[in-house]
Amino acid sequence: MVRVLVGRMREFGPTIFAEMTALAVRTGAINLGQGFPDEDGPAAMLDVATQAILSGRNQYAPGIGVPELRQAVSEHAKETQGLSYDPDTEILVTVGATEAIAAAVLALVEPGDEVIVFEPYYDSYPAAIALAGGTRRAVPLRPVDGRFTFDPADLRATPKTRAIIVNSPHNPTGTVFTPAELETIAAFCRDHDLIAITDEVYEHLTFDGVPHVSLATLPGMRERTVRISSAGKSFSVTGWKTGWICSTPELVTAVTAVKQFLTFTSAVPWQLAVAHALRHELGWVARLRDTLQAKRDRLSAGLAGAGFEVLKTAGTYFVQTDIRPLGLTDGLELTRRLPELAGVVAIPTQVFYDHAETGRHYVRFAFCKRDEVIDEAVDRLTSRRLG
Repeated sequence: MVRVLVGRMREFGPTIFAEMTALAVRTGAINLGQGFPDEDGPAAMLDVATQAILSGRNQYAPGIGVPELRQAVSEHAKETQGLSYDPDTEILVTVGATEAIAAAVLALVEPGDEVIVFEPYYDSYPAAIALAGGTRRAVPLRPVDGRFTFDPADLRATPKTRAIIVNSPHNPTGTVFTPAELETIAAFCRDHDLIAITDEVYEHLTFDGVPHVSLATLPGMRERTVRISSAGKSFSVTGWKTGWICSTPELVTAVTAVKQFLTFTSAVPWQLAVAHALRHELGWVARLRDTLQAKRDRLSAGLAGAGFEVLKTAGTYFVQTDIRPLGLTDGLELTRRLPELAGVVAIPTQVFYDHAETGRHYVRFAFCKRDEVIDEAVDRLTSRRLG
């Protein structure tokens, strides 16, 4: 039989999101698994995209992105983080943050190089590292006082260590790295001459007054950080797949060399609309953040009432739970049964670990849904015996 998949990708089958979404469709369950909102972003932003389509802005954009969006990203970085990036040489528009991460890893990691990730990790990170022929090493995040954090002693470099991927606000745990944690990571990068690839797609969605601080703002880090973000989460347009990287001219040029052979460019109407949103819709985003904080509290209270231990979420769309108070220990088994058992879909966190046993008892729920959807899901969970 002809071999149909290269060896480095054979550990990656259909994603857990595909499996659980299919379960939701098949059973009619409420989908609190995949992190997409069920309401659209700001109307004026949608109008800009519509008008761009109707006015003929439907052909290829420049490979690095339309000037309007690159300028808006530059202004946004300066306004929110105090970081200055040249829109012509230090910003690259990508097809979402997922492409940005993949292009960055493919451009900067040689076969055999080690890339550090924090586990649980977003599932595209190990796939990108495998495509590049790199080796991943997972540093565990563990709950301390109900909040996930890492032990600095677990950060260790080898002669082959090339890069570290830092995701804050962190999916799937909901943690936001503190200034002290960021300085620990920054010192580690400086001491070992590492590149930091930062996934900051939830940069605006932090709660309880917890600020998002980009690793690139720390001393000595701007010149070694590939800073990645996107419009999908901030403006509730996950299907637009419009992201960007900000970095030095040398690092942006390297990533562009790969990105141009992945998708070449992304859709012009979405880019123009996101440029408008970055300049004019941050007030809408602030209201979204307040709404999501209330939804987090609503779902967290409901899950606690259903018998889950709910861990602290300082950002993102997600609540992380421990199922052991229910008398259960296997999150994958529970989430595969949950649609039939209670009519709700969630995500087992253990699939985002190299050391699956560490996360076996955690299950992630998304709260970026309408209040009535959250309430119905909670009613279903509390009215069924789960343990």
